[in-house]
Amino acid sequence: MHHLISHHLCPYVQRAVIVLLEKNIEHKRTYIDLANKPDWFQSLSPLGRVPLLQTQETVLFESQVIAEYLDEVTEGSLHPEDSLEKARHRSWIEFGSETLKLIGGLYNAPDKASFDIKRLALFNNLQRLEAEIDGPYFSGDQFHMIDGVWGTIFRYFDVIDTFASLEIVTDLEKLLNWREILAKRLSIQKAVPDGYAGRLELFLRNRESYLSTLMP
Repeated sequence: MHHLISHHLCPYVQRAVIVLLEKNIEHKRTYIDLANKPDWFQSLSPLGRVPLLQTQETVLFESQVIAEYLDEVTEGSLHPEDSLEKARHRSWIEFGSETLKLIGGLYNAPDKASFDIKRLALFNNLQRLEAEIDGPYFSGDQFHMIDGVWGTIFRYFDVIDTFASLEIVTDLEKLLNWREILAKRLSIQKAVPDGYAGRLELFLRNRESYLSTLMP
């Protein structure tokens, strides 16, 4: 059985979970506290971060490496068959990773000026993504790995929208439709543990950043 070692808020871990769920791969998940990493985890993880996948007495690390491995060793693929289109999907997956860095900058911004800079950069990223979407999913009617990646990113907005309006997706119709469809996908819903939204809210509140001042 595959053993995925995780953290309850990590969006990168969720990528691997979504592949596990989409492909019905038997697995178990263990969540650790990254602020107090157990010794056994330190000995397993070369980079000291999640996710880790233990499988066949081998330890794999880095989320996209794990997701790609799980996809390759099971029937079918969550990537397009065409090599160029597959590469395009992988490019926009990497763009998703860069967008996650912007979100991190947004919730850590100490004041309104720096917050607005990150918010504008995030809007520009999403506007560029909008031009690539050929819905209802990222490319047509079929769910692909890239859809799972962006589903984990949009989850941040689902929580932030409950207490602050970022005003970054209002006019992006294709992205809004895509986000709504992804939110209903069972694998994306189940990629996080129970109580995720509340835990993320607490995490954001404890940043003591500009965003946390907007929380009631």
